[in-house]
Amino acid sequence: MLVVEYQNNDVVAYPSGEPVIFSPVPSAVTIGSFDGVHRGHRSIIARMNAIARSRQLRSVVVTFEPHPRRVLSASASPSPLVLSTLDEKVALLTSLDVDLLFVIRFTDAFAARSSEDFIVGVLVKLLCAKSIIVGYDHGFGRNRTGSSETLLHLGKEFGFDVEAITEVKIGNEHFSSTRIRKLLESGNLSDANQFLGYSYIVSGTVVGGDQRGRTIGFPTVNIKPSDPQKLLPHSGVYLAMIELDGISYKAMMNIGVRPTVSQGNEKTVEAHIPGFSGELYGAFLSFRLLVYIREEKKFATIDELKEQLEKDKKTVELYNE
Repeated sequence: MLVVEYQNNDVVAYPSGEPVIFSPVPSAVTIGSFDGVHRGHRSIIARMNAIARSRQLRSVVVTFEPHPRRVLSASASPSPLVLSTLDEKVALLTSLDVDLLFVIRFTDAFAARSSEDFIVGVLVKLLCAKSIIVGYDHGFGRNRTGSSETLLHLGKEFGFDVEAITEVKIGNEHFSSTRIRKLLESGNLSDANQFLGYSYIVSGTVVGGDQRGRTIGFPTVNIKPSDPQKLLPHSGVYLAMIELDGISYKAMMNIGVRPTVSQGNEKTVEAHIPGFSGELYGAFLSFRLLVYIREEKKFATIDELKEQLEKDKKTVELYNE
């Protein structure tokens, strides 16, 4: 999958920022934030890919970075934490056989563009859209005034067709990134993963820690997420999976404030990877969260903590995915 960024009317390569030669190619296009790339998003992308294949078009996902709400609500209510960083979104979309990911750097200036200006200037002239596929409730352009009706009207003038995908549900449950955020924040990882269609991802760079885990036989890697707005789920201990050098390892991950050994309030991420020995400082790691094991708690002594960690490790070792 080719990934490019659209910045100040220029198209550059991601992540290098180098200029690229970008020519219009007849395309099937879908547009959205796609935060989490959940099962609702995947149904839209699958339909776009099917149309692209049947008509020999390039398949294109147009998305925004940062999440538009982080720009539009910057001076109002706090913006939502994101389910997927841009790197995670790239990896998730790569697995869906998309030809091109077109990342628009979302700014106040871009937000001020009218829906018609966006459709004609970007989707038609730059991407050569011949088919545009959107969700049932899609809105875009200044104040989200653009809709599927706007697209249908302009499609007749500029030669593209439009398809709005009906809502996808699990039972009577609505799909939304907001719903998934609430599930993760409450510790309901199982339902969150069902809505996502995959195990929630926590990724970032390995940074130095206090190495306290080594002294009690549980060395950990400390993870700094690449985006400070990445949603870290409910504090506790998780069973996770990670691939290192082509080998899959189970891991026990702690997300929280480590109350037994720390007085701070900052939420941290650390993982113990049984069976792996090697240097990981500076590496970018991606963990999949499979099971929520237990709440984080403060133990009276380090020995009590170590005893519980042994139980957590056994839970991890006995798990079969």
